[in-house]
Amino acid sequence: MKYKHLVIAILLSLPLPVVSQTDSILSGRITTSSYVVGVGSSRILDTYLSQEHFEGTGITYLASVEREKPGRHWSTLMEHQANLSTVEDRSGDTNEIQGDYSFIYGRLRRWTLLGDKLILAAGGVAAANIGFIYNTSNSNNPAQARLSINIMPAGIAMYKFRLWNKNMAIRYETQLPLIGLMFSPNYGQSYYEIFSEGNYDHNCVGTTFVSAPTMRHMVTADINLSKRFTLRFGYLGDLQQSSVNDLKTHIYSNRFVIGFVKQFRLINYRP
Repeated sequence: MKYKHLVIAILLSLPLPVVSQTDSILSGRITTSSYVVGVGSSRILDTYLSQEHFEGTGITYLASVEREKPGRHWSTLMEHQANLSTVEDRSGDTNEIQGDYSFIYGRLRRWTLLGDKLILAAGGVAAANIGFIYNTSNSNNPAQARLSINIMPAGIAMYKFRLWNKNMAIRYETQLPLIGLMFSPNYGQSYYEIFSEGNYDHNCVGTTFVSAPTMRHMVTADINLSKRFTLRFGYLGDLQQSSVNDLKTHIYSNRFVIGFVKQFRLINYRP
C-alpha cells in the first residue's frame, strides 16, 4: 500500500499532458485563405495612348491569406491580384488590352466585439503593381507600361451570424492611398527616348492620395456549407487613378466575385 500511495503522489506531481496539449494548440498559427474569380465591366482612360474612354469586360483573380495566432491582436495579410481586360472606344474601331498584377503585404490590428460576432481590423499595407495597356491601333507608341509601389491604410470589418442553420458572415475590406512611387513617361516623351537614348525626364514620380487616388473596396458574403468548405461571393470595386507628368490614367473595374474560403490551424507541440 505504501508503494501504491507513493506512485500516486509522483503522478499527481507531474504536469498534466492535457495542459501541454492545450498550450500547444493555443500556440498554433491560424491561416485563413480565400480564392475568388470575378467578372465584370472595365473602363479605361490613358491619355498617353488616346484621349478616348474605352469600355469593355474584364476578369480578376484574387487570392488572399490571413495569418494570426490565438491570443494575439495582430495579423498578417497577403494578397495576389491579377486583372485582364479587353475594351473598345465608343465607335468600336479601336481596341485596348489591359493587364496587371498586384502583390499586397500588410499588418492589421484586430478587435473582437459583441461576443466574437463582430471583428474589426485596421493597419497598413505595402502594395506593388506592374502592368500594361496596349492600344491595337497606335503605331508609334502602342503600349503604356505601369509600375508603382504604394503605402496604403487598410481596414476590414466582418460580422458573423447564423441563418437557416448555417454559419454566415458579411465582410467589408478597403484599402486607401497614402504615398507611393510610380513610373510614367512625360508628356510627349517616347519610350525610345527613355530606354534607348537614356533621356530621363521625371519618369519616377512620387505620388500621394491627391495625384494617385487608387483604392479598392470589396463586400462579400460567406456561407459555411460544410466543415471544410465555405462559399464566398460578392462585389469587388478596384479604382486605379493617376494624374502625373500632364498625363491622366484611370482603370475602373467592377466585378462580381465568387470563390471559396478555407481555414486550418498549425499546431506547435510543446511538451
